[in-house]
Amino acid sequence: MPVIDSDAHVIETDRTWDFMDETDQAFRPDTVVSNNPKAPKRLREFWRIDGRFFARRVFDVEQTGTTDETRELQSIEKRLRHMDQLGVDVHVLYPTVFLSPITTRPEVEVALHKSYNRWMADIWSKGEGRLLWAALAPTLDMEKALTEVRWAKNNGACAIFIRGLEGGRVLSSPYFYPLYEEAVRLDIPVCIHSGNGSFALDDMAAADTAIMYRAKFSALGAFHEIILAGLPQRFPGLRIGMIETSASWVPYLSHDLAARYQRMFSRKFEGNLLKENRVWVACQTDDDLPYVLQYAGEDNLVIGSDYGHADTSSEIDAIRKLKTDGKVPARAIDKILDDNARVLYGL
Repeated sequence: MPVIDSDAHVIETDRTWDFMDETDQAFRPDTVVSNNPKAPKRLREFWRIDGRFFARRVFDVEQTGTTDETRELQSIEKRLRHMDQLGVDVHVLYPTVFLSPITTRPEVEVALHKSYNRWMADIWSKGEGRLLWAALAPTLDMEKALTEVRWAKNNGACAIFIRGLEGGRVLSSPYFYPLYEEAVRLDIPVCIHSGNGSFALDDMAAADTAIMYRAKFSALGAFHEIILAGLPQRFPGLRIGMIETSASWVPYLSHDLAARYQRMFSRKFEGNLLKENRVWVACQTDDDLPYVLQYAGEDNLVIGSDYGHADTSSEIDAIRKLKTDGKVPARAIDKILDDNARVLYGL
């Protein structure tokens, strides 16, 4: 049985921007190094993008169980070999720097997203079918976003990456309807990853102690409002992924949405919340999976290791642990590792 890691990452490097159009070179990020010798390692190098500074993610083997060569995909061969060691057949790759808002200028976003997507397509072309990726859609210019998604779909992308807030808009906004229509036409899911695309929220919740506001809660809020707004019914066939949010919230929001349905629409919500709305959730091994499965069912959970990162969602050995901890029936494990991810990503 193949094993699919539904949330792995790549760390952007200078090579990410080597695919930028010549006419866009003025927008190319450059690296600024801190001259403060006492600065922590994670605050020593920054991307300068459109006049703002973003910490370049610096990790080590002890933090992540990965090397620069594998997490930055400097060596595709070594990444594939490490996947073999971890018992993983396919990685679905998500970005790192783009988990935060980057710019308010459409032309800058288009330039950055195009270069990133072409970098990913180049990696996919050399990855023996094992390195799939989520495309960036520059939604500040929706026409360009649709063009980019079409290109990406033909070059190894198996999902559209989106954050819980984008450009000051909630995801139920009609502004995004063309993107959802195109996702259905292309048979590609829209995957809401933890993080956010709102500078207002990012600035308000800048402190490390407020990370849940900007990283997780915006994604969960997006799920809640998408369901209440009826987007799955408006766009039949639209598949939605909830990535790097764990799955422990599923019982709570199932109860909350059932109550709100009754109050707002004077009718009961019947059936499985995720299945009825074509939503798949990436779980973690520290979720209470037997309890979560009562609400999520066996067909709408996937799992990701957060490969390459070092935060509360990171678990390099998540696949092996899921197989061996004995909490989940073997039938459900097979679905989480393979069948469900195939359906979500259209593989």
